[in-house]
Amino acid sequence: MKRLIALFVLLGVILATPSYAAGVTTEPSLWDRLRKKIEAMTPKKKLSTTTAAGGVRGSLADADDVYWKGENKPESIDSDELGAFKKAITLVDAGKTADAQAAFSDFIKNHPESNLRADAEAALAQLQSTK
Repeated sequence: MKRLIALFVLLGVILATPSYAAGVTTEPSLWDRLRKKIEAMTPKKKLSTTTAAGGVRGSLADADDVYWKGENKPESIDSDELGAFKKAITLVDAGKTADAQAAFSDFIKNHPESNLRADAEAALAQLQSTK
């Protein structure tokens, strides 16, 4: 009886997770990854918070400048760069491939030292391959 119950439980787990059973994993597209990256880079409104640390000596530092273990620092980007990149992605979403290619090319030309340059080049290559 216990074996039968264990078998049903195991069968239920396998049937409840079809991607595990089939070995299928889905990877987000280039455009989804770029949207998430832009969302992470977009400045957020700072909430008023209070933190305390005991026994720390040294120079005074703003709470935003302190490294907290496990916390990733957001990449900093100029608002003009961010706006130009968002505009290019918006053109892709609208289906305006030629305009999006021009926007990504302009972005690469105008912002050669940008953190998003590699992403813009990948997006441009993706758009050119879909012609």
